Amino acid sequence: MSRSRDWRVEAVRRIEADNNRSADTHLFRLELPGIPNAELYFKDESTHPTRSLKHRLARSLFLYAICNGWVEDGTTVIEASSGSTAVSEAYFARLLGLEFIAVMPKSTSPEKITAIEFYGGRCHFVDSSGEIYAASQRLAEETGGHYMDQFTFAERATDWRGNNNIAQSIFEQMAAERHPVPRWIVVSAGTGGTAATIGRYLSYQSHSTRLCVCDPENSVFYNCYTEDRGDITIDAGSRVEGIGRPRCEPSFLPGVIDHMIQVPDVATFAAMRVLAERVDHLPGGSTGTNLYAALQVIRDMVDEGLSGSVVTLLCDPGERYRETYYSDAWLAQNGFDIAPYTAQINRFLDTGVWLDI
Repeated sequence: MSRSRDWRVEAVRRIEADNNRSADTHLFRLELPGIPNAELYFKDESTHPTRSLKHRLARSLFLYAICNGWVEDGTTVIEASSGSTAVSEAYFARLLGLEFIAVMPKSTSPEKITAIEFYGGRCHFVDSSGEIYAASQRLAEETGGHYMDQFTFAERATDWRGNNNIAQSIFEQMAAERHPVPRWIVVSAGTGGTAATIGRYLSYQSHSTRLCVCDPENSVFYNCYTEDRGDITIDAGSRVEGIGRPRCEPSFLPGVIDHMIQVPDVATFAAMRVLAERVDHLPGGSTGTNLYAALQVIRDMVDEGLSGSVVTLLCDPGERYRETYYSDAWLAQNGFDIAPYTAQINRFLDTGVWLDI
């Protein structure tokens, strides 16, 4: 018992020391030349050590599992992940000297697979995203390891009251802006954990800010929210890596959400290209989803004659998607014509005029 406790204390120390070495992520503004009464900010989560929003989640999941006694010295850690969470969990597993196995669809980008393996993780592939849950549980049983299960524990592993979570960080960084309290925060849903953290924090702090969650195609979250159902499932997997799910995950909490928007995949791929051209960042796919939804929120503000700020997230770097979303050949092969949406977004940014497609 003493040896197990000693390892636990040392594991927590290593994780906290790693956190102390890491600065908070930046908040930058996208210029809106045609919309003078609104500001749009991006919380750049790509500056974490593992270069994605999921670094926060992985840290919280490891601390939660260690303090619950689920992960100990020699435990094999298994996670169901299409990429970024697995990259971050592989990082923390290596920090603690633990074996890590990521269970993911075969369609996961090669760049993410390489990143997982760079941190010493091993990849176990399944044919479709719907198979990752059972395969992860089976591997945990076979290895005597622990299935981290981000989709269940994301909403409870993070301290939503504060403790430098992403919501608290946003409000501290917005304090000196023209509109320091955002009208809206816009996030996409992968596990639902980030939305749960932000939504709870907004209520706990009595902020007037509202939460909009966006969802890609081939995902059930939007329908679960609009139809007030938790039993909807689909067979297809999301084409935007890291967000969208084939079932309503336990960490998805509709009650903390004020509004949801479903974003066409083609609009996602157009939006990330537009952002890459206008700022010194190369964003990943989910950031395109966030941007397109945030612009619709700003469009509605313009229509209502409202001023204010909107904050969304840059979730991970676009370098991980050079062979897919940033490839013209890949877009053509998959039937995506982004030109109409690119024109729509640029027109709105430059003139404030939104024309539906």
